[in-house]
Amino acid sequence: MHARLYARLKLAGLEDHPLREHLNSEFHARLPIPLASPLVVSHLVFKHDGTTAPLERDNLSRLCQSTVCQSIESSDAHLMLDAGSYRLRWELHTEFSSYTFSRPLAVGEPLDPDSTALEAVLPEWLAAIPGQLIVATHVELRSIAEMSPESATAGFSPNGRQMVAVKIADGAAWVFTDFMFDNGFSRFLVLDVSMTQRQAGRAVQRVLEIETYRMMALLGLPVAKKVGQWLNGAEKQLAALMDQIGQTRSPDDERAALGSLSRLAAEVEHSVARTTFRFGASRAYHSLVMQRIEDLREVRVAGFQTMNEFMQRRLLPAMDTCAAMAGRQDDLSGRVARNSQLLRTRVDVELERQNQELLAQMNNRAKLQLRLQETVEGLSVVAITYYGSQLVQYLAKGGKYLFPGLSPEIATAVSIPLIAALSLFGIKRMRKALSEDEAAGQ
Repeated sequence: MHARLYARLKLAGLEDHPLREHLNSEFHARLPIPLASPLVVSHLVFKHDGTTAPLERDNLSRLCQSTVCQSIESSDAHLMLDAGSYRLRWELHTEFSSYTFSRPLAVGEPLDPDSTALEAVLPEWLAAIPGQLIVATHVELRSIAEMSPESATAGFSPNGRQMVAVKIADGAAWVFTDFMFDNGFSRFLVLDVSMTQRQAGRAVQRVLEIETYRMMALLGLPVAKKVGQWLNGAEKQLAALMDQIGQTRSPDDERAALGSLSRLAAEVEHSVARTTFRFGASRAYHSLVMQRIEDLREVRVAGFQTMNEFMQRRLLPAMDTCAAMAGRQDDLSGRVARNSQLLRTRVDVELERQNQELLAQMNNRAKLQLRLQETVEGLSVVAITYYGSQLVQYLAKGGKYLFPGLSPEIATAVSIPLIAALSLFGIKRMRKALSEDEAAGQ
């Protein structure tokens, strides 16, 4: 029926999104593998920079060259191989890759405490895995018919270590661990009371994810401690700058303080950029740890801690430290920004005052220029009147031969007021015309 419907969709001319098949396959990837007890599982996680996929694929292909492998599942970021004596599940994540080896045991088969599921894997092949080992954990899945919870309690936690012992899946299984390293591995013991194979697969997968995400979450703690040491100095530096700003007495002092604040702001933003991803990832991994613990549906065993209690006492303080350092960084960034803005405002106010003084000086100079111009205009009237009267005098001297009764001195004296009045009128008219042109241009 689904095939016929899909064909009808194709016939209808509907276009598939290019990621439709990939997203659906990703949704169904990494499902729990059905497991039957007794079984041993060894889980390795390698931290990388996100560019190791081709190298890991090549290394996985070399594994199949040395042994007969059967591919059960395969995708770009997931692979499951059956090598006969063991099974391998490879998963590629954003910043780490996981290799999960599982090997079945015979019922009642004793297991050396140092034994793992890696015994059939060549050490040279393991050494060629790209990245740095961040998680190595060992899970032993046994039936309660083979091992009692009391014997597990006695043998799993030597030297008086604090141990986690819980019932999970509404009492269908027991889980024991102390989260400590023995020969490089953290170790879990899962006792199957009444689980189905799929339940056992889910339980083991959740235990492995809890350990993986616990260690990945803790990667933020060293970063938080380092940032905390830097923040102590940066906060003291900011306090000293605030004192310096309060004591500034000149624009040069304010500009020097603003330069120091700008350098501190750059350092803060650099620190935020370096640590934002790590703190955010730790927060996300911690959320996954707590979610996987909740999925186990723990039931307390008298005298022992639950996983939730263990994480609340051991992991949560580390995550709170990361959150506190991230908060302090954001707070310091905001304080630096506010103080920088305050200091810039002071500098801007000082610049505005200086600009006002310059404008006042320019206004005074303009007034002086206007007065000088008016003085020059008066002198211009006098000069024009003088030269104009001289011309009249010359004309009157030449005209007395035509008009004997004309006196050159009287003609010159009469012309002086007329020439002065006409010159003054012309200058004022020209000034008015220039003012109108200027107003029209504005």
